[in-house]
Amino acid sequence: MLYWALVFLIVAIVAAVFGFAGVATAAAGIAKLLFYIFLVIFAITLIMGLMRRGGTSI
Repeated sequence: MLYWALVFLIVAIVAAVFGFAGVATAAAGIAKLLFYIFLVIFAITLIMGLMRRGGTSI
């Protein structure tokens, strides 16, 4: 149990260093960009899948 407490303490310290250093802001910007890219890819593949099926309902 003490082992896991130390592991989570180290993880929390590393997260705090990244959070206070401004790395989290850059990572959030990249995450937003990737979200929108994958959202567009999802919409394209959804439309292509519906067109391939002939638009029949499920």
